Amino acid sequence: MKILIIRFSSIGDIVLTSPVIRCIKKQIPSAEIHYLTKSSYNQIIQHNPYITVKHLLHDDLNETLTALKKENFDFIIDLHHNFRSWKIRMVLGKPSKAFNKINLEKWLYVNLRFNMMPLAHIVERYLETVKAMGVNNDGEGLDYFISPADEIRIEQLPLTHLHGFIAIAIGAQHVTKKLPVEKLKRLIPMLSYPIILLGGKEDAEAGEAVRAMDPLKVFNSCGKFTINQSASIIRLSKAVITNDTGMMHIAAAYKKKIISLWGNTVPQFGMSPYFGSKSISGADQNGISEIVEVQNLPCRPCSKLGYQKCPLGHFKCMNNIDDKKIIRSINSY
Repeated sequence: MKILIIRFSSIGDIVLTSPVIRCIKKQIPSAEIHYLTKSSYNQIIQHNPYITVKHLLHDDLNETLTALKKENFDFIIDLHHNFRSWKIRMVLGKPSKAFNKINLEKWLYVNLRFNMMPLAHIVERYLETVKAMGVNNDGEGLDYFISPADEIRIEQLPLTHLHGFIAIAIGAQHVTKKLPVEKLKRLIPMLSYPIILLGGKEDAEAGEAVRAMDPLKVFNSCGKFTINQSASIIRLSKAVITNDTGMMHIAAAYKKKIISLWGNTVPQFGMSPYFGSKSISGADQNGISEIVEVQNLPCRPCSKLGYQKCPLGHFKCMNNIDDKKIIRSINSY
């Protein structure tokens, strides 16, 4: 059975599809799994042993379609569910299933503060697309695979960090998901561990501003490592403080202690850290994942994704985050 899974972007969303890939392959061993994503996210799936063939989305959709037509798939699982993924399904003309993006429920929550969001995590909603195939959630949580070449060895880190460190993922696609630099500067001196800052090239300047406070305690890795190398650092860390971003889900794949910070988005969107029911018990999961947010803020959530600045100008959803809760959670670990 030849199956195509479609998820174009982004880091976290692709990581969250990993249980679908694993469950299909383990429960239907004869399945040949193909995965279609954007070229910029290829490294996220590059080393996944459950995927048979990786396909990259071309700028020219017709070029992508030409390549996919040759595969003669038996079934298509659309985990992106936008116009392009719909067109691919229509052109290929094979049996398919698309996951429900619950856009109406999100619109009601964002615009009217009327919460009709399902309790199910997005991973569980992804897995609904393969139930008819007899594939069920194995409870093992998320996967993230990297190659030995991507591994950062502990001896490559500063001497101050060799006996344990906290990773802080300071990046996010949208500014309203990021903890402000000034708040980071107040927070870091109160943490009892050395720090490694994680982020892309666009976060390097902010990371340097934080590092300058205490160059021995803070190592700014923003823009210095690939996604997979950053994942390796997460795997080496004692715990991870992270915005609502892809690194949060990579940390969950490695079963790390996670303190997740939520600004304009909310965990009720179904994308909180996901560990699975078997790999970590319910009691342990409560201790390994701490959600830090400003509750009962009337303007929150203001978007299902985010903005480049707070629409109201005050940014209370991040500025009013309880620093003490973060510190207690980390320093007691």
